[in-house]
Amino acid sequence: MTQSPAIPLPPPDERRRLREAASLTRAQLASRVGVTSEKVRGWETGRCTPRGRKGEKYARLLNSLGAEKELTASHIPAAGPDGPARRRRGWVRDRAVGRRRYGDAAGALTPDQAFDALYSFCAPALVRQTYLLTGRRELARESVERAFHIAWQRWPEVARDRDPAGWVRAVAYDCALSPWHRFRLRHRHPEPPPPDAFDRALMDTLLKLPPSYRRTLLLYDGVGLGLPETAAETEASTRAAANRLVHAREAVAERLPELADPEVLHWRLVELASIERLRAAKPLVVRRSGERRARLWTRAAIAFTVALIATTVLTVRTAPARYEPPVPAGETVQGVPPRVAPGPLSEKEQKLRKKLRKEQQRGPDRLLPQPR
Repeated sequence: MTQSPAIPLPPPDERRRLREAASLTRAQLASRVGVTSEKVRGWETGRCTPRGRKGEKYARLLNSLGAEKELTASHIPAAGPDGPARRRRGWVRDRAVGRRRYGDAAGALTPDQAFDALYSFCAPALVRQTYLLTGRRELARESVERAFHIAWQRWPEVARDRDPAGWVRAVAYDCALSPWHRFRLRHRHPEPPPPDAFDRALMDTLLKLPPSYRRTLLLYDGVGLGLPETAAETEASTRAAANRLVHAREAVAERLPELADPEVLHWRLVELASIERLRAAKPLVVRRSGERRARLWTRAAIAFTVALIATTVLTVRTAPARYEPPVPAGETVQGVPPRVAPGPLSEKEQKLRKKLRKEQQRGPDRLLPQPR
């Protein structure tokens, strides 16, 4: 019975990070160990555990890659934005390492420092991912900043989450794919495409996919999530996520046959996102803008509430206290002769009027009884 290798193995996500840091594909690493590419994928996703001689060889190779990375980082300066070091660093960040770093520092850091650490770790890669999702540079920055604004408002919830980076990524993707962006004037015109013809074709192919297919493809083949994690983040069943992934790959391979291999597609997505010089804002700027936005909305809500209360009080004071029936509209009465206007008085009537005016208004004096 085979046993686990004596050499300690890093976590599954750390294995993938070490391979990507050495600019090795799964096929290249599999050829060195002597296994298939799918076997390496299973080791990196945690579906199976390296065992036997090949597992020992795999562990020794990962340890050597880690030692080479430390030696390179300590002796070789960082390359320029277009150099191999940038491609090696890539735009895919390790979620397990991020959770471990954040968990180790959460107890020692203040909320501001913890938020800044999470932003510095996730924001640069997340902006590039969101650019592939939308094809718009400014919208990618706005979506990521909006996601971190929401994260800062709900920081106790995010700080206790098992995967803070995944929480922010899900919110950023939702903001980027919101259908309300189509009504914004500056988003009605397309942005300048990438300069390379193949990159333009890949970007056009991605943007022609349905949003759910595009998001599933980016999470699985770009970010490197497993199928259950991809299904959970896209709020779909595992079978539905698998169908979306298959159809998305078929659509990409139909227009670009060179990307039929998922491994090649992954690295082309990495290169396409790394070409654009997308920079995220500083953590302090994002945090303060989020606080300013929260204060603005709070004041607006208070002003609206006060206006609503004032309107209600005014209505109660001015409203009638009893029921007043409405005045009916006038109606035309048929069959009644019209009133005749009086004519001039005759001589007899004029004399009578003069006589009445001369006498007292209360009538003649009261007659007293005459004694007999």
